Amino acid sequence: MNIGKQIRLNRIFSHPSGRLCSVAVDHFIGYGPLLPGGGLANLQTALAHVAAGLPGAITMSKGTAMNCWHPYAGKIPLIVQSGCFTADDRVIEYVTNPEECLRLGADAIAIAIGIFGPNEGRFIKILMDGVTQAAHYDLPVIAHIYPRDFSGSKPRIICDAESILWAARIGIEAGVDVIKVGYTGDPVSFKQVVGSSPVPVVAAGGPKAKNLREALGAMAGVIQAGAKGATIGRNVWGAHKPTEALRAFKSVILEGASVDDALQAEGLTGEE
Repeated sequence: MNIGKQIRLNRIFSHPSGRLCSVAVDHFIGYGPLLPGGGLANLQTALAHVAAGLPGAITMSKGTAMNCWHPYAGKIPLIVQSGCFTADDRVIEYVTNPEECLRLGADAIAIAIGIFGPNEGRFIKILMDGVTQAAHYDLPVIAHIYPRDFSGSKPRIICDAESILWAARIGIEAGVDVIKVGYTGDPVSFKQVVGSSPVPVVAAGGPKAKNLREALGAMAGVIQAGAKGATIGRNVWGAHKPTEALRAFKSVILEGASVDDALQAEGLTGEE
């Protein structure tokens, strides 16, 4: 690994534990209309809440970086999302490139892809082409890989162990630097995913949980499985107290704290 890439990865995984607790606010086209009070209706406010909790990195689209990131530039590692797709493949686009990410000051480029379905090959090529392009700039590639189920009336993202194993395998074969996949729901099966990969695996925070206790419990399972951390979205910026929720996630993911201790330290009940 060249020194430029190592420097950028070291910034992202800077915690003494070697793990990452980051936040994603890249929920653009894939998540439908932004309802008032939905957490990301006001990007500046959402970023202020998240940045106050000092995440290991924040992932966002290029426009968010251009328009909202100035107060935090250089203070928190930046990951720019280049993938743009919907679960039903209505949209499949690659919306930025490594050169533009570097001009924005990014420490890594994220490439989100969907797998399974009629466009799986196209998605894999997008990811592999992105790895090739990023190599010219020693820019780390973080793959966000989402298996889908097309059997029903509406395609949905799935996280069963077999599908997540395949997602991780695609990241390995593509040559990415970090693989982000959904949590399988239990530490035993997720440990198989982590153990299968020579590439660091981090978990996605997943859909909005029933409450904060449930979301923290899932991340405790992720760490028990040996993953290198997690990137959380809705369960942080969609929380009643986003900054406190993020600090609780950091306690569980980075410090190995119990869910109860993490909640108590932030004055949270877990029912939020």
